[in-house]
Amino acid sequence: MFRQAISSSSRALRAVPRAAATRPFIQSQFQANPAFTLRAAQPTTLRWYSEAKESEATKTAEETKSESKEAPAEPDAVAELKKALEAKDAEVRDWKDKCLRTVADFRNLQERTTRDVKTARDFAIQKFAKDLVDSVDNLDRALTMVPTEKLTAEDRPEHLQDLANLYEGLKMTEDILMTTLKKHGLERLSPEGEKFNPNEQEATFMAPQADKEDNTVFFVQQKGFKLNGRVLRAAKVGVVKNN
Repeated sequence: MFRQAISSSSRALRAVPRAAATRPFIQSQFQANPAFTLRAAQPTTLRWYSEAKESEATKTAEETKSESKEAPAEPDAVAELKKALEAKDAEVRDWKDKCLRTVADFRNLQERTTRDVKTARDFAIQKFAKDLVDSVDNLDRALTMVPTEKLTAEDRPEHLQDLANLYEGLKMTEDILMTTLKKHGLERLSPEGEKFNPNEQEATFMAPQADKEDNTVFFVQQKGFKLNGRVLRAAKVGVVKNN
C-alpha cells in the first residue's frame, strides 16, 4: 500500500509541469487569435446540437410557409361541401314532394274506386227496376179500377164478395212487392197534396183550384220512382194555377 501511494504521487507530480507548460501556450494563442481559441475550445457535440436545432427551425419555417400557402384552399373545400349539401337538400325536397304527390294520388284513387264501387252496387238493378216499374203500374191500375162503393157495401152479392176477395189479394201482393223493392232502394213517389218539385215531378197540365194553393199537386197522372235517392222516373202530375 505504501508503494502504491508513492507511485500515485509521483504520477501527479509529473503531470503538473505538463499542465503548466500548456497554459502559457493557450494564453498566447488566445492573445494572438481569440476567435480561433473560442472555436477550438467549443466541443464538437455542441456544434452538432446547434446545427440540428437550426435544421429543425428551418423545417418548421418551411412547414409553416407550406401551411400558409395551403390555407386558402380550405375555404374552397368548404364551399364545395356546402354546394354538395345544398344539391342533396334540393334532391331530398324533390323526392319528398314526389312521394307526397304519389300518396295523395293513391288516396284519391282509393276514394274514387270506393265511390264507384258503391255507385255500381247501388244502381246495379237500375235497368231491372226500369223494366219492373211497368208491372207495378199495371198492378196499381188494376186496383184503382175497382169502385170503392162495391168494396164497402154491407149487403154484397156473391160476385161482389169474390171481387172484394180478389182486390184484397191484389192489395196484399202489391204491399209485399213494394216492401221488397224498398229493401233494395226502389221507392214509389205519389206526391198528391205536396208542393210541386221540378226535380222529382213533371207537370203535364195546370188548372185552377179554389181550395188549394198555387204550385200544389192536386192530381197524379203517373207515379214516379226513386232508386237509392236518384230519380228513376219522374212523376207526372197536375199542378194548381189559380192566377
